[in-house]
Amino acid sequence: MPKSTPPEADSRRLQMADIARLAGVSTSTVSRALAGSKLISEETRTRVMELARSLKYNINIGAQNLRMKQNRTVGVVVPYDPDTRQHLSDPFFLSMLGSLADALTEQGFDMLVSRVDASELDAAAAPFDTGRVIGIVLIGQWRHHDQLNQLAARHVPIVVWGAQLPQQLYCTVGGDNLAGGELAGAHLLAQGRKRIAFFGDINLPEIGQRYEGLCNALAKAGITPDPALLVPASFVPDGGRLAVEELQRRGVVFDAVFAGSDLMAMTAINTFRQLGVDVPGRVAVIGYDDIELSSYFHPPLTTVQQPVREAGRALVASLLELTEGRPAPSLKLPTQLIVRSSSV
Repeated sequence: MPKSTPPEADSRRLQMADIARLAGVSTSTVSRALAGSKLISEETRTRVMELARSLKYNINIGAQNLRMKQNRTVGVVVPYDPDTRQHLSDPFFLSMLGSLADALTEQGFDMLVSRVDASELDAAAAPFDTGRVIGIVLIGQWRHHDQLNQLAARHVPIVVWGAQLPQQLYCTVGGDNLAGGELAGAHLLAQGRKRIAFFGDINLPEIGQRYEGLCNALAKAGITPDPALLVPASFVPDGGRLAVEELQRRGVVFDAVFAGSDLMAMTAINTFRQLGVDVPGRVAVIGYDDIELSSYFHPPLTTVQQPVREAGRALVASLLELTEGRPAPSLKLPTQLIVRSSSV
């Protein structure tokens, strides 16, 4: 049976909500004000404290201590999309979690991993609002740039692994997806491939930039991208297979595939093998991420390498700047093409 919430905890949440309503601020602002956070103005902090006293609200000393640098825990949140069912065991997630764990250990911090629905990214702040962590590292933006801006606007210390976007208020650390896509496209063109299919959901910021990079490479070669070669594909386990089948249904001519992830590229190659299509003889294939398995796959997978080890350190460094009340500019890390047998 699930554990019931203690009555005193429910009472405290209700009291905090009352204080927030009377003060005209959010409950997270009340929480930080009661903890003495320097991110809250003196005027707001005084008003919240007076209201707390009038409501006989007892400040939780334990939570207050968490805010006074005695907390050495950082929250790492991995969103999930119910439609794609991308599991936490996804190799890219695991490599990123490992990199973050190493970087946090180097700095003397612990890591609290949680998952939230990708359609409700504002829920990622819950561990911070409750005092369990000093800040949040979020792996992936998904489609909810606006929700992340709202978190930044209310001064939640959050750093996001993802793409830099217009009107962005929050800090991102990410690979150069535009350059990565252009590297993949230029390589395929250099191999004489001109009908390059792209597999991925371009509504996701990072995937969209990878496709844009491919289009830039095509444009430099004087080739107009063919919309029929853009195949929407999600991170479901058989996403590559479904994309290949869709491409077959369309009946379009293609001689190469650039997939939005390594796993998508691998399942596409397996499907081509079942269809009797030779890779790379008939179709060259490139993935993205350079997960460890990519070098052991058959044929070994050409891919765009994400700087995962550097990313962990950069994400942690940026978050610690934010927790100290200092600005943390967004960072774009270089990507590189790793050429293997699947494309040459």
